[in-house]
Amino acid sequence: LGGIYRDCYLNCTGDVHVSDANEAGQVAGGGVFVSYEDVSDQKARVNVKTHIVNDRESGCRVVVESTLLDAVGKQVASTRKSLSLSAGSDGHVMQQLTVRNPSLWHPDTPNLYRLRTSVYLNGKLCDAVVSRIGIRSIEFRGADGLYINGKPFGDKLMGVNRHQDYAYIGNAVPNNLHWLDVKKMRDAGFRIIRSAHYPQDPAFMDACDELGMFIIVATPGWQYWNPEPVFEERILSDIRNMVRRDRNHPSVLLWEPVLNETAFPESFAQNAYRATHEEYPAPGCYAAIDDKSKGAMGYDVVYTAPKNEAFYRNAGKSCFTREYGDCVDDWNSHNSYSRVAREWGEEPQIRQAQHYARKDYGGSLTVDQFYKSPRGHIGGALWHSFDHQRGYHPDPFWGGLMDMFRQPKYSYYMMMSQRDPHLHLEQADSGPMVYIANAMTPFSPEDIVVYTNCDSVRVIVNEKDTLVQVPLLEEKGIRHPPVVFKGAYSFVDVRALHRAGKPEQCSIVAEGFLDGKIVARTKNMPSKRNEQLVLTVDSGLPLRANGSDMVTVIASITDKDGYVKRLSQETVIFEVEGEGELVGGREVEANPRVSRWGTAPALIRTTTKAGTIKIKARLLHPGIQFHPQAVIEIATLPAERVALYRELPVPQKTEIFGKTEVGEIDFNEIERLAREEQERINEMKQVEQQQRHFESTEKK
Repeated sequence: LGGIYRDCYLNCTGDVHVSDANEAGQVAGGGVFVSYEDVSDQKARVNVKTHIVNDRESGCRVVVESTLLDAVGKQVASTRKSLSLSAGSDGHVMQQLTVRNPSLWHPDTPNLYRLRTSVYLNGKLCDAVVSRIGIRSIEFRGADGLYINGKPFGDKLMGVNRHQDYAYIGNAVPNNLHWLDVKKMRDAGFRIIRSAHYPQDPAFMDACDELGMFIIVATPGWQYWNPEPVFEERILSDIRNMVRRDRNHPSVLLWEPVLNETAFPESFAQNAYRATHEEYPAPGCYAAIDDKSKGAMGYDVVYTAPKNEAFYRNAGKSCFTREYGDCVDDWNSHNSYSRVAREWGEEPQIRQAQHYARKDYGGSLTVDQFYKSPRGHIGGALWHSFDHQRGYHPDPFWGGLMDMFRQPKYSYYMMMSQRDPHLHLEQADSGPMVYIANAMTPFSPEDIVVYTNCDSVRVIVNEKDTLVQVPLLEEKGIRHPPVVFKGAYSFVDVRALHRAGKPEQCSIVAEGFLDGKIVARTKNMPSKRNEQLVLTVDSGLPLRANGSDMVTVIASITDKDGYVKRLSQETVIFEVEGEGELVGGREVEANPRVSRWGTAPALIRTTTKAGTIKIKARLLHPGIQFHPQAVIEIATLPAERVALYRELPVPQKTEIFGKTEVGEIDFNEIERLAREEQERINEMKQVEQQQRHFESTEKK
């Protein structure tokens, strides 16, 4: 959780060059700043502001050329303008490109262009940068809600919050796993991610651009305010650098310049808003704030629950819920039925999914309530997309739709079922789907729960009982509620078929119908005797041999037909050969790894040499009857960039308290740690008070 864990680049330029936006420190300037006007399907105006630095000891005159290229590299617009600079000075060039019939950026069609900025000195190219942009317009029209490219967004903008924390590696997430995080959430049908609460990796921002995922960019800070003037000065500096770094990303929907869940003065709220709009003085800049914060009425968009929307609608504000879903007993104990570890099994997972879907019992906001809200409340972001370590509490956060390895829970498929079945995307999974939340174990629930976005679903149990059900819809509300077939599963029936010599008949088949036709089908069978280890690769982008890319390889305990034995608990040992290495060892329970809910994941990192990675898996304690082994190979491609580095020796690790004599223990150190723990407890009480104040998902 410290040190350098993202790409660091050494950029070398000549004396005359395009600046870096953050290094230049220019209000609404520095680097290349792109904004848009008059955006429509027929045309769009692209405004380009370029900052040129002359570090020479003499003046010069340069020509700045801005060229816009489409997805296949075809030039669609270009313009040139000259600029005179005295010795040691800098200046901006303002240019405008008109694009006819633009391919507009939208979450469902994330079309991107490349803007090439070339600087010529004495007729020769002296610098060039390429910016990837998306032409689009964003408007929040109060009670009328969100407009994208001049058209009303007819859906609720549903999404998730996202911490980057990943199993074993903490915050040190490589670029390819950032991309895969966005892909998994886009596959689930989400269209927005709220970042929490630090600058996201540029690779993550790029993935949002590519995959059509809006993002709310939040300034660093959480539940702490210092009245010393330098504190606010540094926050305002962060805000300005935040906008300068991410302003050209078409995925940025909102800026969140205020500190999260923090009791700051109204003057700061005003200064933060002013800094945001000063840095982005163009159409499409919107700043968001909590409704309970001082100065909220001065902001463009207000974070609040749907039940409070009417007040802000009358004030001409659009609303969004920054966090929903979590429902703890108190902010010290942190017990909640929204927090479910994947390995706890079906009943807890189903309850978590139901809690997020529709309010059948007490709790926080649900998908159902968002769809019942007026257009002016545009949507909400679930807390949270993934399980993660938090640091301020000993328990992991288990409220994610996926675990720390990004293995899905049932709630992930419930969210996926909210996708429009008629919408087909090129960049993500889409279309009709059906999923059976029943593994047919001896302890599986008698009710069969099916998640689907189809008009109706047919379930065939054990090849004889055929049940058809239509989702129970209200006039307003969740579009595709879970479909529950009451009392449709019985392990007694499964047992009877096995004893009758007909185990192949034991199954649950679910078929989804649209317009009377079967458009989705899936089949579950009970897993039989453990016979195999099956390795699968959870990957998105091709692996690059850059010493950084990682991939999760999952070992599943299955029967002979490949059905996962969810109730198995085996200890798996991984071995890696070739151009890869295993991340983590015994000290973090990475290797050996105990299977949970039938799977044991491993994290593999590439070397700096392209080739083949061979992963082997076997049991730590194989028996006479069950001693499977599995092998899988992964090819890696050469790195896209040359890495500059020097290998340093790795210090030897020692076990905590390993071979330490009792007499060597420093009791003064123990007392110091105890004092620090008491201080943390006192701070937690303050955190609990802040949480109660800013919790926008109140119980009714």
